[in-house]
Amino acid sequence: MTIGVGGVSPQQALATLTNMTHGVAAISDDEFNQRIQHAQRLMAQHGLEAIYVNAGTNLYYFTGTRWFASERMVGAIIPAVGEVQYIAPAFELDTLQGYMTIKGQVNTWHEDESPYQLFANVLDNIGLSQAKIGIDESTAFFISDGIAQAAPQHRFVSATTVTAGCRMIKSVTEIALMQRAKDMTLEVHKATASILREGITTAEVEDFINQAHYAVGAVKGSYFCIVLFGEDTAYPHGVKSPKVLEKNDTVLIDTGCQLQGYNSDITRTYVFGEPNARQRQLWQLEQDAQIAAFDAATLGTLCSDVDAAARTVLEAAGFGPDYKVPGLPHRTGHGIGLDIHEWPYLVRNDMTPLEVGMCFSNEPMLCVPGEFGIRHEDHFYMTDQGPKWFTAPAKSIDDPFYLA
Repeated sequence: MTIGVGGVSPQQALATLTNMTHGVAAISDDEFNQRIQHAQRLMAQHGLEAIYVNAGTNLYYFTGTRWFASERMVGAIIPAVGEVQYIAPAFELDTLQGYMTIKGQVNTWHEDESPYQLFANVLDNIGLSQAKIGIDESTAFFISDGIAQAAPQHRFVSATTVTAGCRMIKSVTEIALMQRAKDMTLEVHKATASILREGITTAEVEDFINQAHYAVGAVKGSYFCIVLFGEDTAYPHGVKSPKVLEKNDTVLIDTGCQLQGYNSDITRTYVFGEPNARQRQLWQLEQDAQIAAFDAATLGTLCSDVDAAARTVLEAAGFGPDYKVPGLPHRTGHGIGLDIHEWPYLVRNDMTPLEVGMCFSNEPMLCVPGEFGIRHEDHFYMTDQGPKWFTAPAKSIDDPFYLA
């Protein structure tokens, strides 16, 4: 039997978990101000006179204001020179001000008024005419279209050069938050493996994982959860009708949580029972690909080359080629931070060179439809000495959690 898999009740497993969030440092007001200053420097470099950041992770990243996108326009204009200008419904004014970290004028609109015309008026009021304005790439079309129609004298482009340009380089505090979140999820993985039994359903496991994330201090439980058994593991994001667990099934669990908005995302694959020769072969091959990607991730290397390093290992063993199955059908990894998937990406068409502060998943999944799939997912970040793991890759198919 795989070490650490099965034999423990859910109640016993939960009792081993404790809150792991003590001593975590939050993003400071100074750091939010530094982010705005960085954004303004990038605007100057790219000829932008302002950017608009919509409710969501971009608004929070730059202003510390937590607000979720909806059918009502809420966001902020960050000019290349000057103070932040907020746009919000009038009836949300007091609530919004309670959430604001970086203070600024809040320009409000009533329900019978156009927020897009208000946006145009604010640009006029801060002295911008016929300006090149960056729009947050996550802004819903109805907002970006409304803005464009209300202010046709301006040129609107994607703000990605600024948003991604800032966010893909993580600070020491951001990396520490993600490190703790990943440490929390790894403990959840260990506890989850211990409760597996024949006949358990994926829904039961998902419910336990959510409870376990609460137990380690994730205030909203699991941010996401994928649990797959047997042949279902060959499909990266699951199947319509997942099977129950049987003896000697491959088990794939991919889950994560958030800590102050920063994400964890870890996958472990192992066998409930005794691995056969085929499971052993593909488990090790997948880890070889994961290690090859990590070893290729040197400073200045292109993201595309990291993806190629993992793919080369799998193709040499007869899988693929390219993105075909059986093989690796998706990118080797993604950036991570306030969004679970963000810039840059470890994929063939991403020519971004690796820099200190970039953070990535490393998950070159091996999918063999009709048999099973293996995904090892750990994350690394770039230091001035090269890549560094947030969490160490699984030890072996017999002892995935270093328990022996």
